[in-house]
Amino acid sequence: MFVRALGLSMTLALVGCGPAMTGDAAPAPSFSDAPLETVTSTSGGVRIALRWSPSVPVRGENAAQLTFVDGLGQEIDGLTVDVVPWMPAHGHGTSVQPVTTATEPGVVVATPLYLYMSGAWQLRLTISGALEASAVATVQIP
Repeated sequence: MFVRALGLSMTLALVGCGPAMTGDAAPAPSFSDAPLETVTSTSGGVRIALRWSPSVPVRGENAAQLTFVDGLGQEIDGLTVDVVPWMPAHGHGTSVQPVTTATEPGVVVATPLYLYMSGAWQLRLTISGALEASAVATVQIP
């Protein structure tokens, strides 16, 4: 960018930092072995175990690993999951829509989950594909 002010000339170099600017891939999130929460879908009896990265969600950017199992404890593969972060106390979501990616049978990772305010947040899940269901998980952000 070139700027001219008061008869002076200077060139400004715009330099970015971080993975998005350098083309380097962001490190993959790591998840704890034990889920922070397990919820059951509104229909179909699907149990969903939620693990977080970081292991205790923080204000800002997080990721969630969702593991889907049926009543017999078998992973349910072939699911498409829509995740909507929602703050019910304030009646709003977030401007950053998470992307969901199947990482192994019955496991989906949602990232980024940008939970930018302290308080209770819901993850509203709409599940389709091998079955149709919905579920709501709640997390408290300090």
